[in-house]
Amino acid sequence: MTTTTRLPLAATTAALLVATTLYAAGPAHADDSDPSVPPGTEASASAPVKVDPTDPDLKLPEGATLAAAKVLDIKSVVEEQSGDERREDTNADVKFALQAEVLFGKDSSKLNDEAKSRISAIAEEIKKQNATRIRVFGFTDDLGSSAHGDVLSRQRANAVQAFLDQDLNDPGITFEVRGYGEQYPIADNSTEAGRKKNRRVEVSFPRA
Repeated sequence: MTTTTRLPLAATTAALLVATTLYAAGPAHADDSDPSVPPGTEASASAPVKVDPTDPDLKLPEGATLAAAKVLDIKSVVEEQSGDERREDTNADVKFALQAEVLFGKDSSKLNDEAKSRISAIAEEIKKQNATRIRVFGFTDDLGSSAHGDVLSRQRANAVQAFLDQDLNDPGITFEVRGYGEQYPIADNSTEAGRKKNRRVEVSFPRA
C-alpha cells in the first residue's frame, strides 16, 4: 500500500525553493575553496527565484494591518584605540565619553591640561550642532563605597560642565549635570580594563 503525505503549501514551496537552488547551483567547482577569493565575492551560480505575488501565503491575514513606517535609529560609534575617548552618533544625539584617567588625577576632580584640550574639542562640536541643551554625566567603577562614588562622579561632572560653560560662553545654553557613581557600567567591573571604561564623564547633546 502506498502512503501519500501532503505538506502544507508553505512547506512545499520552501522544499521546492531548496531543490531548485541546489539544482541550479550545479556541482561544486575545484576552485570554490580557493583562499585567494575573499568570502562574499564569489560569483553567483543561480538566478533569483521568481516569487508569485498572488500566492495566498504571502498575504496578510484578514483584518491585519502593517505597522506605521518609521526611521530606524542608526548608531555610529568611533573609539580611540587607547579607549580614552569614545564618540557615539545617532539620528538624534551626539555623545562623547571621556575616561576619567585622561581628565583627572586619581580620586580627584581637578581637570588636567589634556582634559581641557579634549573638552574644548567637544565645545567646538556643540557649536557646530547649534546645541542649546547639554547633558554632563559622571560615572565611577564599583571600587570603594557607593556614597563616595556618587560624590566623586558628581564633582567630576561639575568640573567638566564648568569648563564647557566657560569655553562656550553662551547664556542661551542650559546644562543637566548628574553624578551616577557606579550605576550604569558599560564594561565588566571584575577587571581593571573594564573598571577603566566605567570611570568616565559623558557629554551628550541633540544633533542639529
